[in-house]
Amino acid sequence: MDPRLDELRQWLRDQTDGLGLKPESLRPASADASFRRYFRLDCEAAPGSVVVMDAPAPTEDVRPFVKVARLFAEAGMSTPRVIAQDETRGFLLLEDFGEHTFLDALENFSAEAERPQVARGLYRDAWESLLRIQLASRNDVLPVYDARRLRDEMELWPTWYVARHKGKTLNASQRAIVEQAFSDIVEHCLAQPRVYVHRDFHSRNLMLLRGERNPGVLDFQDAVHGPITYDLVSLWRDAYIAWDEEIQIDGLIRWWEEARKLGLPVPAEFPDLWRDFEWMGLQRHLKVLGIFARLHYRDGKSRYLKDLTRVLSHILPVVLRYQQLAAFADLIIEKIES
Repeated sequence: MDPRLDELRQWLRDQTDGLGLKPESLRPASADASFRRYFRLDCEAAPGSVVVMDAPAPTEDVRPFVKVARLFAEAGMSTPRVIAQDETRGFLLLEDFGEHTFLDALENFSAEAERPQVARGLYRDAWESLLRIQLASRNDVLPVYDARRLRDEMELWPTWYVARHKGKTLNASQRAIVEQAFSDIVEHCLAQPRVYVHRDFHSRNLMLLRGERNPGVLDFQDAVHGPITYDLVSLWRDAYIAWDEEIQIDGLIRWWEEARKLGLPVPAEFPDLWRDFEWMGLQRHLKVLGIFARLHYRDGKSRYLKDLTRVLSHILPVVLRYQQLAAFADLIIEKIES
């Protein structure tokens, strides 16, 4: 019994958009880390299928998705066209970008030795798409990625990863070390120039499309106005696929050189950008460790546990590299990961 699904089917039958929708063909399209559900159904119009988002209130709100889809599309990023919408009930009918993600292409369509070469072409399309929204950035359009939000996100790490997943309790002195590290991380992040930030610009949200529209970009509804390196971290220090540091540096240099030509507010020297990238990565990956643990223990979505080791591998070299984080590094290695 699924009354919500019945309501969705009725909504689809009520659409008179000329697509020739076939509600009886409704089927699951993809899993999601939120409460949203996605379905695919056939239609008579090209390309033959559309995607339906089911975002039930009050846990979800489709309005940010609609707003950001339009905002990013106007900047030149390929976001799915919104064909029909019911914001009150949380239903969206969307353009179908297909089923092949960048992660699929890198894991399934190429030999491991060929992955860096395949990735270079795909990621060039990705960071060029990213440049378009960064260049279009304006104040007072998207929520600000401020100190409170950055810090609250990192709090997921001691709450869900350290306490719940690792079963460790931090004493007062250890908590003080964490607080100081969080303050240092936030300070470094907020010192960066601000642009539009997708917030999950990684291989599972980038869809393979043909031609100039590649990539199709999904899961942008939580976009903010924040640090310029955030989406670069999502792309090159992905939670789902790992790249050697030399590949990260190569890709980041290529983005940085183009960003400078286009007039984006980037550091004049690449090592300064790399430093910003690493500190931003700490904020994101501490948050991700907490989110993945929460998805398992609270939401019963255990598939994310297998990615914890990869995310941790993005954190440890950074905390060991910067003297300012020495006490935090010792705490993680000796007390939490031991």
